[in-house]
Amino acid sequence: MAGSRRSRIVRISTISVPILALAALGLPATQAQAGAAASARLIGTSAAATGAFTPSGSNDATQVEFPGEPDDAEGGPAPYPGTITDRSLSGGHGSSHSISARSGPKAKSNPQLGTSFEGLNLFQQRYARGGNQFTVEPPDQALCVGNGYVLEAVNDVLNVFDKQGNSVLPDNTATNVVSGHPTDVNHAVDLNSFFGYAPAINRATGVRAQNITDPVCLYDAATQRFFVAVLTLESRPNGSLTQQNHIDIAVSRTADPRGSWNIFTFDVTNDGTNTGGVNPGPYLGDYPHIGADANGIYITTNAYPWNANGFAGAQIYALSKAQLAAGAQNVTMAHLDTSGRVPVPSDAGSTQPGFTVWPAQSPGTGSFETAAGGTEYFMSSNAADEATHPVAGTGGDYTSSQVVVWALTNTSSLNTSSPALSLSNRVLASELYAIPPRAKQPGAGTAPTIATPQGHCINDTTTPTIAGVGCWRLLFNGEPAHDEVVSTPDSNDTRMQQVMYANGKLWGALDTAINPDGGAQRAGIAWFIVKPSVSGGSLSATMAMNGYLGHAGMDLTYPAIGVTPSGRGVMAFSYTGDTAYPSSGYTAIDALVGTGPVSTAAAGMAADDGFTSYKAQIGNPPRTRWGDYSAAAVDGNSVWIASEYVAHACDYATWGGRFFGASTGDNKLGTCAPSPGAAGPRTALGNWSTRVSQVTP
Repeated sequence: MAGSRRSRIVRISTISVPILALAALGLPATQAQAGAAASARLIGTSAAATGAFTPSGSNDATQVEFPGEPDDAEGGPAPYPGTITDRSLSGGHGSSHSISARSGPKAKSNPQLGTSFEGLNLFQQRYARGGNQFTVEPPDQALCVGNGYVLEAVNDVLNVFDKQGNSVLPDNTATNVVSGHPTDVNHAVDLNSFFGYAPAINRATGVRAQNITDPVCLYDAATQRFFVAVLTLESRPNGSLTQQNHIDIAVSRTADPRGSWNIFTFDVTNDGTNTGGVNPGPYLGDYPHIGADANGIYITTNAYPWNANGFAGAQIYALSKAQLAAGAQNVTMAHLDTSGRVPVPSDAGSTQPGFTVWPAQSPGTGSFETAAGGTEYFMSSNAADEATHPVAGTGGDYTSSQVVVWALTNTSSLNTSSPALSLSNRVLASELYAIPPRAKQPGAGTAPTIATPQGHCINDTTTPTIAGVGCWRLLFNGEPAHDEVVSTPDSNDTRMQQVMYANGKLWGALDTAINPDGGAQRAGIAWFIVKPSVSGGSLSATMAMNGYLGHAGMDLTYPAIGVTPSGRGVMAFSYTGDTAYPSSGYTAIDALVGTGPVSTAAAGMAADDGFTSYKAQIGNPPRTRWGDYSAAAVDGNSVWIASEYVAHACDYATWGGRFFGASTGDNKLGTCAPSPGAAGPRTALGNWSTRVSQVTP
């Protein structure tokens, strides 16, 4: 979920922000059979439209900005102290549109950037549903494309665009009760509305509703349906979590995502293994991801015990795709726990749990694996605490030279009332990968300037404001320390990222430490192309190709690969650098020569200035949240990609606007909007955006 990276789960206290609007003043394969069949329940219908709410404004009962969700307040394991050199990388720095990253052969495809537009951003997230939302980062990127529509979801809003980047959802802006102007969120719909829940927070009363996080989606060409899944945490009215959590799946009733959707749910609270007697339930079904084959929709989660510092295994849920598409009242589902299913090659008889076992998506209708009664493939890695130890934080060097390939066979049995699935895996030798360092950005480690207005505000003690002298008074009830610095955005750990099965191969990538051309260590990408087979009655797999993508002076994070049926692929990612603000990037990838040059979908315009960057907001040390994942979706011969970047610059004076005594600007602090109700490029507490792009390889 937004916040989970390792299995240590602590509570982040909600933070009261005194002034955000003027109104606030007034090796061998392992194999096991599936667990007992269960079902996902149809609980209602919905649409991509904003639900009922009380407009946020002068009568707000609360200024709380952050949901009290489980999070990791620690920084995770230290970056890899060694060297992982990729000498195929050049040290050159190209133009703003194409940055050379390889001096060797280029991928056979030369991807062409087509439509590219700013997608959802933090302003839309915070002010959707009349402002009855929280400030959330990171966005957690979901993207699916089909039938002429581009559906994007993040924490915690959704939008549907045409292929030119125009929203096709109804105008759902709400009149701001302070200014009398509508708040323009470009038709974005909050996920609580989409899944049929009350507002995340009713700002007139302070009452909380369900806490939704980690959206994922896919368009299935075979059924002509869109699927959107989220992790939903049940909350008490005061915001405390009950520990009950469930996966909700929205399925469009036609190929048009503007119409009606069926909503299904299944509980994951008790799904996990009490490994070693130190991981008791109930569990959090964290980091859900989605895949599909000809017969099923597959959701995987990482199970963490709510009340202990540990890990309880990756969970796999296999659901009948035909029944979901048809809107069945009860959808056949099988649940498999991966605990104890990964053999340890160096220690005969020992096993490990699966961790972030990412299900594969396939392009079009003819790329599915049909052998062995229908097969869904997955990939995972095994360098993290969760994959190597029953209790997190118990040692290890967080490196690996292995990936795990999984096969779930006989998926055609999902079309029966008694599915009989079989799960197996193979551990394959791979290139070395390791925990990456944090990403760098211009100004990192120095005092925030007027170009990073939130950080500058926290440090400021001299600016006259409507709350008194010192900008910090607009953000805090009590005076903080004034020693914030520009942050180093979070790189991922070594968990597997988006997996594709296309052209008879599995494609996956993850974050790693890398030393481009033998130079200083940076965050980079390790990628893998595997040839799996179940045609002989059991799973076999070989590493067809693997390699690195990195660049001297830059950090590449959160990869996502999309591959066409012909085997031409595009890898999306975010990148930052010594002279590059957080940007949206991509490269070609194929199974002949690997990756091509690093290209820019959209260059970042400012440093990250999110609330998780500052210790006054979240504690010391802060951990600048970024990611947690990018997305890629194949549509015909094109690959659509989406990743996080900083789309707009905003200076300190514009950020403060009317709160600094100006006569123009928004009535909400920090939006940098030109007038009340206008769309802002950011909020007071963050400036993330997403970039959605069509790339033809």
